[in-house]
Amino acid sequence: MSSKHTIQQLTASFTVCFGVALITAAFFVPPMGVIDPTVLTAFGELLTFAGSLIGIDSHYRFKHRTDAGTDTSP
Repeated sequence: MSSKHTIQQLTASFTVCFGVALITAAFFVPPMGVIDPTVLTAFGELLTFAGSLIGIDSHYRFKHRTDAGTDTSP
């Protein structure tokens, strides 16, 4: 696993964990149980960012392998 791939995975993991912490914290601050729309927006943006990192990396990693002649399909 390359250093760049590791950094991408850690960034994606961190943003997802932060998003989950953000949405969880919204349940414990007054008014309890009400999720502010800005929290939902931030959570959605973080998950989108993390998913795009993983998806783009996987797309180009697979494309590079098939272009090189090594098929990775099961």
